[in-house]
Amino acid sequence: MVSTPYKQMTKATETFVAVFAVSAVYFALYSGVIPTTTLIHDEILPYLPFWGLVTFGAYALGTLGWGVLTFKNKEASYKELLQQIDEAKTFYKSKGLNLDE
Repeated sequence: MVSTPYKQMTKATETFVAVFAVSAVYFALYSGVIPTTTLIHDEILPYLPFWGLVTFGAYALGTLGWGVLTFKNKEASYKELLQQIDEAKTFYKSKGLNLDE
């Protein structure tokens, strides 16, 4: 592997760059820097941010739901979580907190 002085972009940086690029194109279209027809400018562009937000929300909820639905299929993660819950209960019982109520 070749070592470079540059670090790889984190996921947050990649997301920021993608959001910035999409926003720049959107504002260029909306402000008229990139010419569009009147139909697109007046009837489609104003709703694109809301459409994007709804689409992202649906994707996020779908991903979360799928993860919950298939969690028991990941046996190692399931057992690790149960072990961590037992460790937390033991820790809090040693501090005088009863969690079994």
